[in-house]
Amino acid sequence: MRVKNFFEVAGSSQPSPLGKWQCAYYFDAEFSYLEQIVPTKNVVILTDENVFGLHTKKFSGYRVIQISAGEQYKNQQTVDHIIGELIKLEADKNTFLVGVGGGVITDITGYVAAVYMRGIAFGLVPASILAMVDAAIGGKNGIDVGVYKNMVGTIRQPNFIFYDYSFLQTLPVDEWVNGFAEIIKHACIKDALLFSVLERYSLHDFRTDETLIADLIEKNVAIKSAIVMQDEFEEGDRKLLNFGHTIGHAIENLCRLPHGHAVSIGMAAACNLSEQLSGLHFEDAKRVVLLLSKYHLPVDIEADHEKVFEILKMDKKRLADKMNFILLNKIGNAAIYPIALNELHHHLKEIL
Repeated sequence: MRVKNFFEVAGSSQPSPLGKWQCAYYFDAEFSYLEQIVPTKNVVILTDENVFGLHTKKFSGYRVIQISAGEQYKNQQTVDHIIGELIKLEADKNTFLVGVGGGVITDITGYVAAVYMRGIAFGLVPASILAMVDAAIGGKNGIDVGVYKNMVGTIRQPNFIFYDYSFLQTLPVDEWVNGFAEIIKHACIKDALLFSVLERYSLHDFRTDETLIADLIEKNVAIKSAIVMQDEFEEGDRKLLNFGHTIGHAIENLCRLPHGHAVSIGMAAACNLSEQLSGLHFEDAKRVVLLLSKYHLPVDIEADHEKVFEILKMDKKRLADKMNFILLNKIGNAAIYPIALNELHHHLKEIL
């Protein structure tokens, strides 16, 4: 097992709610080691019924709250249920909430921990590729409101993120595909070499080689963590992590897509827009689309453009009559481009 610590660096115009925070990353760790980090008597585990059913033995001896699995349950009603269960368990300020699961669980865990008794400590044990490389990292916690993704939430860092790769042994192939959208995203915005590595290998290679997938996960953790350390509150470079997410979030709940599928379609659309807008000179949209397809991710969808635009207008990246859109100058080099909403409306039919 290897442990790495990441710190929030000074210089942000908005101080972290935890001051100078430290988040410990436990790589290649066994779940049983959790009791060495936090006393079992203080822990309440939050997970979903799928993860609990597949890994029941891991949770022996812990107090566990189960919720239904799926993005449709990432809402305030579920949060209210969890808080009610915490009250039944007589959870107090010394309780340590540990979320074990995919992105829905990591998002909800952080949100509940932020609001229960005005804040309790929490840690995360991501159990999917998507959660390991993206959702668990960076302190963004929240819930959906109807079709609007992550409309309510907080930015609050976990005390630790615990990587037990044995959870991947039961991960369905569809969830491997779902997670690779975020891996490809990181390569597109920050790492051309990683993009080439992904072109060299296949999903089968990563699924069958434990060393290969462990190295890939740690590489992606390092990419996202470095961005978050410099810009915790999304005032600058952290916005680049939204590549593919502006359109992706607009179609995810509307079209009932898995998150990674929606982001993949959003990335393909953003690449097409990067080619269309003058001044960017981006010429690799086809290369990105081919890589997404190689990892079995969709790159287009039939959708009601007007409905997509109505949802898109409520995106958190909107400022007045413009949308901060993440586009590519070249693979490994992304930038923030404000696009007028009326211009984006015009392009939407062509890029989606």
